[in-house]
Amino acid sequence: MDPVKVIPCLDVRDGRVVKGVHFVDLRDAADPVEAAEAYSEGGADEIVFLDITATVEGRQTAFDVLAGVAAVSDVPLTLGGGIRSIQDIEAALAAGANSVSVSSAAYRDPQMVAEAVRQFGPQRIIVAIDADANDGLPSGREVYIDGGRTATQTDVVQFARRMADIGVGRILATSKAMDGVKRGYDIALTRGIAQATGLPVVASGGAGTLEHFYEAATEGLAQGLLAASVFHFGLLSIREVKGYLAHRGVPVKL
Repeated sequence: MDPVKVIPCLDVRDGRVVKGVHFVDLRDAADPVEAAEAYSEGGADEIVFLDITATVEGRQTAFDVLAGVAAVSDVPLTLGGGIRSIQDIEAALAAGANSVSVSSAAYRDPQMVAEAVRQFGPQRIIVAIDADANDGLPSGREVYIDGGRTATQTDVVQFARRMADIGVGRILATSKAMDGVKRGYDIALTRGIAQATGLPVVASGGAGTLEHFYEAATEGLAQGLLAASVFHFGLLSIREVKGYLAHRGVPVKL
């Protein structure tokens, strides 16, 4: 089994790292460059940079801020937010991203994602799925787009299978219901996607305790554990999480 990755997330708006609950009520958390440097030195396996309002504001992603983050980071960097085209992906990679996360555009334009996989390789293309509960769908989870604002009536697992068929390298699955509340990841969400696709799944939304990380890696079958609030506000450190996982028998890179 490959080592499970511990991944801090920088949700960026107006050049600052912010964090909210259920994708709203955002509060200031940090300077993105300072945070990235600290996480890079603090044992992060990867950093995810999300320009959280680029899509809904219809603007270009903050590639200048990304470049500043990339300059101080010694670990792989994933960019998401506002990615709509092959040209956007090229710009992200040129600004220092190692991989690119596509969300709303993957739903609206899957052929663009297929072309991106062909041009850049599956290891560089991640599909991010924001999900919320919908008992009327087979998996009980519905795809949301536009930063979690727009319901699609599309089943998460079925959509993830389509993305796997296209050839994407990973799925980043975020629970809208659990985002920022620190009550644990949506285990059924990550496990369902992992079992249906065979792809590495990054769990996102809900980390609050060391046990939550362990549950996502074991019960949830997640190969990446993304968190924001617990790291930004000093509740846990990346090394604490890794030490706990290693102690419980989960392979991590120490």
